[in-house]
Amino acid sequence: MGLKIVVVIQARMSSTRFPGKVLQEVLGKPLLLHQYERISQSKLEPLIVVATSTDESDEPIVELCKLHDIHCFRGDLNNLLDRHYKAGLAYEADAIVKIPSDCPLISPKAIDKVLAKYIELSPEIDYVSNLHPASYPDGNDVEIISMKAMQNVWQNASKDFELEHTTPYIWENPELFRIENVIWESELDFSKSHRFTIDYPEDLIFIKAIYENLYPNKKYFELEDILDLLQEKPEIMQLNKDYAGEYWYKNHLSELKTIKNY
Repeated sequence: MGLKIVVVIQARMSSTRFPGKVLQEVLGKPLLLHQYERISQSKLEPLIVVATSTDESDEPIVELCKLHDIHCFRGDLNNLLDRHYKAGLAYEADAIVKIPSDCPLISPKAIDKVLAKYIELSPEIDYVSNLHPASYPDGNDVEIISMKAMQNVWQNASKDFELEHTTPYIWENPELFRIENVIWESELDFSKSHRFTIDYPEDLIFIKAIYENLYPNKKYFELEDILDLLQEKPEIMQLNKDYAGEYWYKNHLSELKTIKNY
């Protein structure tokens, strides 16, 4: 494809809401490894790097990467913008794909759709995501940023939430960047009703139920398979329904200009 695209999976053990969630096991395998294998199904075959911190608490993530021959980068514990930017420099990326490690059900097709849009528009594009506005079920978060834009953000972003979440400086300043958004081809919006991410123990129970029902017969099940399962067994949908539609935005609404109707 010409461009060197590097997927960065940001991961740490010290999650405030669910410490150690990335190494919780489902069917005998850590969630982080499940997610890595799903991202590896991208037909565009980007380089995949797990970016964790230099903190001692993240040694288990580094050991997992060594065991499975996964590229691993270590950076700042709390400044994710710095960690993403320096991972991009270390692997000589033309563009960075930001995928958080709390998306163990992420759709490889969703990844390819966002990356394909970026490649189609490159070099006349700085940022493509499927989040602004979101339409996919929560937990299919894909953002791709040119390294030139990343450098701009790294040099100018200063608010705490801009450093913690890496990309708000871009989508909060659309006059400074060339931005595109990808919507789910179903034309549905399940972003607030369907929760496929993990922040709470209830989310882990939901994710385990999905894997236990689908993985034995189809290792790389897709989004459509999950939705069919939820139609067949609606009780699974109830397992983490109390957290549906919960995003980090809720703590910063007074500071964000572009987030509406949360």
